[in-house]
Amino acid sequence: MTGEPRPAGDSSDHDNRPALRASDRERDQVVEILQTAAGDGRLTIGELDERLDAALSARTRDELARLTADLPLDGRPPQAAELLRIDQRFGDVTRTGRWLVPRRMEIRLMFCEAKLDFTETVITHSGLDIDVDLRVGGNLILVTRPGITVDPDGLERSSGEIRIRPGTEEDVPPVLRVRLTGQSRGGDITARPPRRSLSQVMRRRDRGGDGRRGG
Repeated sequence: MTGEPRPAGDSSDHDNRPALRASDRERDQVVEILQTAAGDGRLTIGELDERLDAALSARTRDELARLTADLPLDGRPPQAAELLRIDQRFGDVTRTGRWLVPRRMEIRLMFCEAKLDFTETVITHSGLDIDVDLRVGGNLILVTRPGITVDPDGLERSSGEIRIRPGTEEDVPPVLRVRLTGQSRGGDITARPPRRSLSQVMRRRDRGGDGRRGG
């Protein structure tokens, strides 16, 4: 939901919009909510069993929402913000730890660096659109984790560099696709996995190419 007003009585777009498919994570979250509600005495054992069966077989988010519509908000899955803006000149901006990934971001940078660390983020949807405006000295760093991809095809670049380093993990299901749009007029964009710690580097050096420890 964007929060933008719609003309009264104009619901054709909403009615024709296909229902969004539910993910395994969303089903698990609803199961946790139902079990908590039963533990609080809000649902009987029979109601819990009935709703658990419905949650595990639900195909869409609307089906899941109906199962928790009469329960309190406490304990429900976090809802991502529609838009997060970062407008910075000078100094650095860092987002790290367990922060909730919004659906869209607008990032304006000049003579500063913004670092978005996704390694511990809470992700409740499959896509993030980032509209960037990077000017002289404005650099953007995205620290990814397995399952997160970065697509810079929608970005216009007049100067600056774009470096996208994919992770080395194979057969990892997709978690989040970050789509970059906007323009870079003097700043750099880097997307990379987290840097290895010293102990990880040493262990890697101690192993041979076949996975055995070197002599």
